[in-house]
Amino acid sequence: QVQLVESGGGLVQTGGSLRLSCAASGLIFSNYAMGWFRQAPGKEREFVATISRGGSSTDYADSVKGRFSISRENAKKTVYLQMNSLKPDDTAVYYCAAVNSGTLYREVRRYDYWGQGTQVTVSS
Repeated sequence: QVQLVESGGGLVQTGGSLRLSCAASGLIFSNYAMGWFRQAPGKEREFVATISRGGSSTDYADSVKGRFSISRENAKKTVYLQMNSLKPDDTAVYYCAAVNSGTLYREVRRYDYWGQGTQVTVSS
């Protein structure tokens, strides 16, 4: 079955960096656009970034543009989220997701598969 497994979360100080990874299995990875989302306590899950099947196109939420970078390695079936200049408002559980589409989507409902999430905590 399809599995998406996130890793790389943790506790970091304001201004620090983290790199999240999401390893996929059970699907033809290169057929899927991949996304990163996050959910803070008491809030809805929100879009962070997405990348096209081949990696040539990306889209970012305004709140992370210029600080976060999404990338992928299809040979390793892995998608990454490099997070720099982290702020306390970035504290959340981060999820990766996959959608079998050539279109980039920001909507949660568009995605077919989800990982279990990894906690990112930014201390002030």
